[in-house]
Amino acid sequence: MNYQKEQIKNALTLHQINTNNYKTNLYAIFLATPLKRENVTLDALLTAVLRRGTKNLPTQEQISQKLEMMYGASFDCGVEKTGDNHIMKFYLETLSEEFLPKPEKLVEESINILLDIIFNPYTENGCFKPEYVESEKQNLKQIIEAKIDNKNKYSYDRCIEEMFKDKPYGLYKYGYIEDLEKITPEELYNYYQNLIQKCKIDLFCSGIINNDIKEILSKNENIQKLQERNPEYIVNNETTEIKEKQEPKVVEESMQVTQGKLVLGLDINNTEENSRFIASVYNAILGGGANSKLFQNVREKQSLAYTANSGYIRVKNSIFIRCGIEIKNYQKALDTIKDQLKEMENGNFTQEDIKNSKELILSSVEGITEEQDTEITYYYGQELADRFISIEEYINKIKEVNKEQIVNLAKTVNINTIYFLKD
Repeated sequence: MNYQKEQIKNALTLHQINTNNYKTNLYAIFLATPLKRENVTLDALLTAVLRRGTKNLPTQEQISQKLEMMYGASFDCGVEKTGDNHIMKFYLETLSEEFLPKPEKLVEESINILLDIIFNPYTENGCFKPEYVESEKQNLKQIIEAKIDNKNKYSYDRCIEEMFKDKPYGLYKYGYIEDLEKITPEELYNYYQNLIQKCKIDLFCSGIINNDIKEILSKNENIQKLQERNPEYIVNNETTEIKEKQEPKVVEESMQVTQGKLVLGLDINNTEENSRFIASVYNAILGGGANSKLFQNVREKQSLAYTANSGYIRVKNSIFIRCGIEIKNYQKALDTIKDQLKEMENGNFTQEDIKNSKELILSSVEGITEEQDTEITYYYGQELADRFISIEEYINKIKEVNKEQIVNLAKTVNINTIYFLKD
């Protein structure tokens, strides 16, 4: 296997993915912390401010110039919501040393710059530079305000918000304008110093790496300064709680739209050990592609929707059905979707449906190793779940799913929330 991991002084977990599939090396650092309303906006702003400069490279221009000198290396960062954790992500991509015109310590340089951006930020008078903080507050405000522009994404986010109301997963990953406006450079810097000593830190190195990464880290001053910790984060195991069955929550919202957006949030109350693999196949039959029940019945046969699909969120044991419909077709589309859920419960699908759905999933799983960031994301998901399943094992688990298991799972699926965006 090309993946290995080890602890570095109980403050950082090092993950190495040795692969000859690419001419580039990708380095990623993830900071994980529990999702909370009081922190979510701070995390999003902090991620953006950190990229602005380090003590060694105080401006974005200097960072860009340095990366350009490293054979056009690229840097990116962002925030993600993974289960009940908020993840701050930092990526740096460079050419592999194997392909350099002359020997250089590019691996060491890359890791040191990435560590510098996160752990050695540029400060003035004991806090973040006010100009940087103010500039990034304006950028973040625009991102938050713009979420309403993409009606597909907006309606999906709103359904999640309603389904997980007053729970961490219901929070918006970029935070809230009313919280953003109050943040000062001092508050942000104090939050940062506290976060760095408590969060879960993972470093991923992917590519042709013949260097001793552990030795590089042992010499790095930023790593030497990191305190030992029992990191504060939420283990993302599949939900094992049985959610109480109740009448679906119906939320309707009006806006200037030409097309209605119908989103259904479904609970899966199956706590079987391998339920995530069964749920993946169930979801693929229900709404995973052009052969799925939703696509064929809601869109093709009845022409009730422009789009009709579903997606499975493993860490929340939930499925979300998403349809773009003519507003007048709301009730008929909803009834047809409910019919398809009943069809799944009654086992009205074929072995051919199961075969096609497994092939759809397997082509996606087999493609994980074709993209460096996708492969890193896969292994990071394993890390947060605190259980390791190799890609080969994952494939075998999908292949083992049978019809009886799918029907049993279908009987535990309940509609939690119905969200409709109309005119």
